[in-house]
Amino acid sequence: MVLLEGLALGWLLIVVGAVLLLAEMHSPGFFAAVPATVLIVIGILLLLGIDIFNSGWGVVIGVTVAICAAVLTVWMYSKITPNESPTTISRDTLIGMEGRVIKTVDAFTISGKVVIGSTEWSAHSTGAIIPEDRPVRVVNSEGVHIVVEEVL
Repeated sequence: MVLLEGLALGWLLIVVGAVLLLAEMHSPGFFAAVPATVLIVIGILLLLGIDIFNSGWGVVIGVTVAICAAVLTVWMYSKITPNESPTTISRDTLIGMEGRVIKTVDAFTISGKVVIGSTEWSAHSTGAIIPEDRPVRVVNSEGVHIVVEEVL
């Protein structure tokens, strides 16, 4: 009877681990991969007949294998994750950068639009009207918009 209970618990742990892996694939970064692999490995140990709950060696084997599975999963997770930091940009870091006018910029309103890199910013000029598709340089930032001048 104990063998059947171990089989049922082993399969249950494997199924729960598989569901957690599916959750991790659906929402990467949830970090369900570590407990998922540990549950799957413990379930396999139970199916192999290793009593990880009652025997001394079973507990040692279970804990050791679970720690190894967790470490291996974290190591593999770090290898497949991109090593890039998220791009952060603020209007203050834009001073000196160049971009292109996508909607005419004038000195009196902030309805003008400029693209710096891949980000669109509201802008006004230092004095002159700058038509669309002209190169500009950021000279200042004020509130929620930037001040640009045409690059000649």
